[in-house]
Amino acid sequence: MKTGNILRPVFKYGLPLALSVGLCYYLYTKIDIEVIRTELHNCNYVWIGLALVVAVFSHIFRAMRWRIQLDALSIHAPLKPLVWSIFGTYAVNLLLPRLGELWRTGYIARRQKAPFTTVFGSMVADRLADTLTVLVLLLFTFFVARGAFIDFARQYPQVYQGITSTLNSPLVWACAVVGLAAIVALFVVSTSNRFVLKVRTWVKDLWHGFAVVATMPGKGRWLLLTVAVWGCYFLQLYMAFYSFSFTENLGLTAALVAFVLSSISMGIPSNGGLGPWHLAIIFALGLYGVGMNQAAAFSMIVWGSQNLMIVLLGLYSFLSIALENRKQQNS
Repeated sequence: MKTGNILRPVFKYGLPLALSVGLCYYLYTKIDIEVIRTELHNCNYVWIGLALVVAVFSHIFRAMRWRIQLDALSIHAPLKPLVWSIFGTYAVNLLLPRLGELWRTGYIARRQKAPFTTVFGSMVADRLADTLTVLVLLLFTFFVARGAFIDFARQYPQVYQGITSTLNSPLVWACAVVGLAAIVALFVVSTSNRFVLKVRTWVKDLWHGFAVVATMPGKGRWLLLTVAVWGCYFLQLYMAFYSFSFTENLGLTAALVAFVLSSISMGIPSNGGLGPWHLAIIFALGLYGVGMNQAAAFSMIVWGSQNLMIVLLGLYSFLSIALENRKQQNS
């Protein structure tokens, strides 16, 4: 076996795990465990439970949204398997980051006997919609909560200077230009190279799955479900604020800041956001005067409850898929 074949999965899955473990070790060696225990005892778990109910609906709405895209591609999957695929995606990502999206694409493609690249393209469109939603929310949040960010920049000028210097770095812009030029050349330059032609075909199929969003029927329902998905995401975090005495009076703006920053942190490869999500929540709550110990307790309880639910939903989905497969084999 080639060394590259061995190192690839190590870097792909080992590094996110190392990042998650490293960040958690760093964070939780700097907090008072007794404070965590106290907050665990004082937490109002009724609100946590209600937030988890909302989280389940977010997954169902996501499956309904994806179904609209697949129908436009003449891939008519029942809603129930799509819901299973969403449940399973998050469970797989908790174990192996980013593998969940490939798993759900493969499952639906096999079940519906559809091209993998087309289904994958629809999944990419699904995720790109999430990215655009986060960007819109980021701009809106910065506008309504700019005072908190300005106060932070004044308190930690070295962090602000580091961010601006990175964005203004000639090296960063040079890499962006070179990367863009390489992508353009891949599709413009005439070639008979088999690898390049294969990539072009793959991208064409991928684009077909993605571009259907612009022309598909039911765009209104798709947009409405997008709002529903992200509304549920925000609501479940906002409801969790009422579980703790130190967050229940912070208000919508603080919850929005925490929500947007934690959503951005999910883009960092990690096991279900373990580490980056905690850090984002601690930082966001710190902007509104919540101490590190309390913020760490909040992130631990909320993340832990959400991912326990994901594990249970994942087990349910895998069992349901296995039972369906057995039923089909026996029929």
